[in-house]
Amino acid sequence: MSIQLILNETGKNGVPVKIFTTDVEQKALNQLYAMSQLQFIHSHIAVMPDVHAGKGATVGSVIPTKSAIIPSAVGVDIGCGMNALRLSIKAKDLPDNLKPARLAIEKHVPVGFAKHKQIMAKMSTLDPLAIRLKRITDKHKGLLKMLNNFERTWAKQLGTLGGGNHFIELCIDENQDVWLMLHSGSRGIGSCIGEYFISLAKKENETRLGYIPDRELSYFAQGSPYFDDYIEAVEWAQDYAMENRREMMRLIIKALGHRDAQFPKFSITKEAINCHHNYVNEETHFGETVYVTRKGAISAYQGELGIIPGSMGAKSYIVRGRGNSESFCSCSHGAGRAMSRGKAVRVFNTADLVEQTQGIECRKDKGVLDEIPNAYKDIDTVMENQKDLVEVVHTLKQVMCIKG
Repeated sequence: MSIQLILNETGKNGVPVKIFTTDVEQKALNQLYAMSQLQFIHSHIAVMPDVHAGKGATVGSVIPTKSAIIPSAVGVDIGCGMNALRLSIKAKDLPDNLKPARLAIEKHVPVGFAKHKQIMAKMSTLDPLAIRLKRITDKHKGLLKMLNNFERTWAKQLGTLGGGNHFIELCIDENQDVWLMLHSGSRGIGSCIGEYFISLAKKENETRLGYIPDRELSYFAQGSPYFDDYIEAVEWAQDYAMENRREMMRLIIKALGHRDAQFPKFSITKEAINCHHNYVNEETHFGETVYVTRKGAISAYQGELGIIPGSMGAKSYIVRGRGNSESFCSCSHGAGRAMSRGKAVRVFNTADLVEQTQGIECRKDKGVLDEIPNAYKDIDTVMENQKDLVEVVHTLKQVMCIKG
């Protein structure tokens, strides 16, 4: 469906906010209204149907800015995104019990706060990243202190999952083809980079004249002391996140080939996409080159493939973009939370989790209760609301899920 709700439609009190749903909580509306007051927003703000309130800025928002970037809108999980591969095997080839496969993956891919005991990636991957990171930390000693032995920590985290809503899944599509899919970002080092520059932006804005409706919307203006440094650092974190997903997928494939996994032999037939959904990119929209921040949204240019995951008990989608200009060629990054993690733990119990994840090989303990499927919006409704943004290429259903 097309745009369903517009804030500031006249543009008199800030730029319009065009929302592709009517299901928006008041806190998110308040955040979006504050964002719309910034004088450097280009044209309008687009809001995806998985919208919900977030830290710093609204999740599901696409924010085009002229000669300025808001670090808290990009957030701390810089470059967080998805990767998916289709395998050569069919659903009928899978074993009846997928627990050995899940345990094999968990053995090879650290989850939560864990990292590898030794560096796993090739030096051809690490060296360019290391050189670029040193250039950044040479200029920002405060960041170097935050990273704490970064020379080894960031390299050992390459190929790790993390926690929260990050996951590894085995899925089956409408053709009974088997897919591997994962969701992760720039890990601890990306978080440090985000926090460091968000703090710098707030300090810089304390001395800047002009109205800012919310301190969380502190920004770097082009030409300011830290603007170029932030661009360099955020691009590094986005590249690191991309490599993290590639390395993790390599380790998953290796794990499934191990005897203990009890998994059938397979080959890789196609990589669907490796895409960010928390990032900033320079693009041209409505006649101007601007910085587009996608805070929980993916790029959906005409013909571009993307991944929209549901919760661990729902469907996920491989999609092709329609290049909708009103969304700045974007679409949702998932189902979107319907309730906070804290509320989910208060409302549901492990029995609910077992019921809502029937037929899926996954953890069913209190440690992942905050990720229970009913804590998320209905993915079918989200997809219905963005038919003008993407077309569905494949519909995936999870049969195994690993959470941090």
